Amino acid sequence: MSGAATVREPDEVLLGFTRALRAAGVAVTQDRAHSYLAAVAVVGLDDPSATRAAGHATLCASPEDLERHDRVFEEWFSRDLRGPTFRPRGPRQPPPVTLLPEQQGEGADDADGEEGDPVRAMASDVEILRHRDIGTLDAAERARLALLFAALPVTLPTRRAVRRTAHRHGDVDASRTLRASLRRMGEPAGIHRRRRAVRTRRVVLLVDVSGSMSGYAEALLRLAHRMVQAGAAAHGRGSVEVFSVGTRLTRLTRALERSDPDRALAAAGEVVPDWSGGTRLGETLRAFNDRWGRRGLARGAVVVVFSDGWERGDPSLLGEQAAALRRVAHRVVWVNPHRGKPGYAPVQGGIAAVLPHLDAFLAGHSLATFTELMEVVRDA
Repeated sequence: MSGAATVREPDEVLLGFTRALRAAGVAVTQDRAHSYLAAVAVVGLDDPSATRAAGHATLCASPEDLERHDRVFEEWFSRDLRGPTFRPRGPRQPPPVTLLPEQQGEGADDADGEEGDPVRAMASDVEILRHRDIGTLDAAERARLALLFAALPVTLPTRRAVRRTAHRHGDVDASRTLRASLRRMGEPAGIHRRRRAVRTRRVVLLVDVSGSMSGYAEALLRLAHRMVQAGAAAHGRGSVEVFSVGTRLTRLTRALERSDPDRALAAAGEVVPDWSGGTRLGETLRAFNDRWGRRGLARGAVVVVFSDGWERGDPSLLGEQAAALRRVAHRVVWVNPHRGKPGYAPVQGGIAAVLPHLDAFLAGHSLATFTELMEVVRDA
């Protein structure tokens, strides 16, 4: 029928968008286009914000690409919805349930016909993704994982302040109670009390961006961005500080203060001069201690170092600087992406040098381990 509206398939719309994006100046390769289709298939085309985030993660490589992507995104999809009929993907089905490997092949009943043991554990695809090693994820899985960081619970640690403030409970404030009585010409007045106030304890993140950490650096910066945003929302700017370490020390806090995570990561990538370079942890940690740590940024703070511990320089220097950092910080936590893998042993020279000066040595290869890290930071 000539007057009937043309029905557009989702893949046709998405591929048309990638072509329009390429015409706008974004270097969209065939591999990136396929990764984009796979990512949208995972997050669902019915969620515009998730579709936009999938494009950011798979099609864009610079802040300019992000701007062009958003501009073309608005024009393309609004035009598509005004023009030919668009056949959206159906409602999302419940995520498939997957048995753990040891559960596969088990029957519902045992050999005697009796009711078998209940299924010990089942997990959705999201739960499986939370426990996957980030270094083994493909582009579509990374795009989906990026959306899960927004739900990561972040609570900063607290400390008791030196000063005491008025409170309904606590020790008797004799001075205020006496002054109140004098204002009443010596007549008895209410008893005033006070107790120590609670302050937020600063958290400092040192993220290794060297070549050996390239498979985890993006996820670690997304974690840092999530913590910076949560800290600023709850306690104000400056409650979480972020630095990259490799061959040089670079402060990333200002770049990660941008609310959009993809734009924040792109801004961070612009200011890091040694991305995927070598590793001189001892020298960069000394630069942090000399310029920032002893001047107060790390004093009384919870310092979290994300690194695999591969050190090209002198491991003894790294040990000395870790000891110096431990003397001024409240807690020093080291997160190693290889820590939770089978067969791992802390035999690297850098790790062996810093272990005596750490309060905690944690795994950091999955979103689930990041959740455990947030609990350690909260309780520090």
